[in-house]
Amino acid sequence: PSSPLDLDTVVIAGRYPGPGLWKVRNGERTLWILGTQNPLPKRMEWDSGNVERKVAAAQEVLMPPSVNMDADVGFFRGLTLLPSLLKARKNPDGRTLGEVLPATQYARWQVLKQRYIGGDLGIEEWRPVFAALELYDKAITRSGMTQESVASDVVRKAAKRNKVKITTPTVKIKIANAKAALREFSSEALNDQECFQRTLDRIEGDLSTMAGRANAWAEGDVEALRSLPYQNQFTACSAVFTGTAIARKQGIQDIQARIENEWLEAAEKSLSQTASTFAVLPVSQLLRPDGLLARLAAKGYTVDAP
Repeated sequence: PSSPLDLDTVVIAGRYPGPGLWKVRNGERTLWILGTQNPLPKRMEWDSGNVERKVAAAQEVLMPPSVNMDADVGFFRGLTLLPSLLKARKNPDGRTLGEVLPATQYARWQVLKQRYIGGDLGIEEWRPVFAALELYDKAITRSGMTQESVASDVVRKAAKRNKVKITTPTVKIKIANAKAALREFSSEALNDQECFQRTLDRIEGDLSTMAGRANAWAEGDVEALRSLPYQNQFTACSAVFTGTAIARKQGIQDIQARIENEWLEAAEKSLSQTASTFAVLPVSQLLRPDGLLARLAAKGYTVDAP
């Protein structure tokens, strides 16, 4: 590999091994887990040979858990929802970010917006949560990183190539009338100040740490991943949506707990029935003292870190 990651420009090139695999055992049955990191350097080449061999030898692959929103909307009806979606992104009363944000926050926003987005005036009409997410996305891109699911894509392709069963633990939520739900959301006030604040904090103070974690992942340095602080504004930003009246009405509550339980159920099923299973989870989940790996260990499974 080339020289180590430059924390300012996040330039990394060459071929890197990525992290070792976590191993969960139930007698003779084994669950291999690859911890994924987001974001990662754009120019990194990942030596995925060991992972692809493990996937090929498995009988099942567990992908990260997800949420499936069933809005019962066909393609052409979906097109008619586009104006409603665009309207939902804006402040309901036509106010701008300068009018809805505290002056100190707005001053910080202007500096970061100029640096990472530029002179786009349309975004000034967006609700803070949507503006924050757009700013984060642009900052990651401008810093030489990507939010693409590099490792998950490799695992999925290897499973398909070797005809290994793919399971994606999924929480399904059905929204009966998408247009009415969007209309209601568009007029509802959102509690998104904390999401906005944490996103600014993370961009101002955590980009170098994100780069460090990305480099640690690339080099397979699990101890560095443990030691580098992990901040995540997405919990606060998700709560903006799940805490709304329309979310409660549609049953969109406790999403994180529900998807974690869904994955845990699928993992335990594999550990009871399948000789070898390969799973993909965010590395933060594997290192958290209350994460999914810790919950498996608490249930009596043997867990070996790489």
